Amino acid sequence: MRTFSAVTLPDPIALDDDLLVHGDNLDVLGRLPAGAFDLVYLDPPFNTGRAQERTTLRVRADPEGGRTGFGGRRYATEEVVRRAFADVFDDYLAFLGPRLERCRELLAEHGTLYLHLDPRESHYAKILLDDIFGRDCFLNEIVWAYDFGARTRRRWPAKHDTILVYVKDPAAYWFDSEEVDREPYMAPGLQTPERAARGKLPTDVWWHTIVGTTSRERTGYPTQKPEGVLRRIVTASSRPDGWCLDPFCGSGTLGAVAAQLGRRFVLVDESAEAIEVAGARLGDARAA
Repeated sequence: MRTFSAVTLPDPIALDDDLLVHGDNLDVLGRLPAGAFDLVYLDPPFNTGRAQERTTLRVRADPEGGRTGFGGRRYATEEVVRRAFADVFDDYLAFLGPRLERCRELLAEHGTLYLHLDPRESHYAKILLDDIFGRDCFLNEIVWAYDFGARTRRRWPAKHDTILVYVKDPAAYWFDSEEVDREPYMAPGLQTPERAARGKLPTDVWWHTIVGTTSRERTGYPTQKPEGVLRRIVTASSRPDGWCLDPFCGSGTLGAVAAQLGRRFVLVDESAEAIEVAGARLGDARAA
């Protein structure tokens, strides 16, 4: 894997190694070769209007500490690192539009784009994608449902994200249903024993937990997505050794999954903190 910063970024960028690029993704997308990617996954800021923040804590033994653990032992916690970014845009679609247009150009004819948002903006983004790709290129609206985080008693607690899926060519896109992980049937008794044992192809509603506080995946990066969600996307919509692109890579989950599955990847983020986290997660990169 090679790492580039904005000042060392070549034009054009050659796809001869996995890439982690620090810079404005609109600039980077313009330097990548058109038609090169099986899969583009975008997980942009959700335009929540607030800062996204994640604090990592370290626990240490301390007889005077404020926490009590097993056997009455006392512990103290201290903040190790705090990561945050502002999540607010005056015109969200004006921000997304040029990036989505270029991502369509970067897709191969068999390629697929996944746009990961929440319900605040997903319906507006779908209209934008219909305009960019064409309504006949809409493949799915995936609902990723989870059950952790803050709750409210004033409305139904919001516990899902929306992933909009569009293809470059509705007659030629790649979708490998045989390799996708299977799920248990809700009524296995209505199936043959063989079908029940194999499980079913997931529907467009995915129940999957968030990255837990004790998960081996956890990097401490705000808004980190679980590998299980990305693994399903990469498996279904990219071929072995195919190229996958994430213009808002954050902690580098798509790259981690692509490497596990034998795919190639290009990850981009304008945050130096994201590049540091992703680089550490994916292994030491050779400076370009």
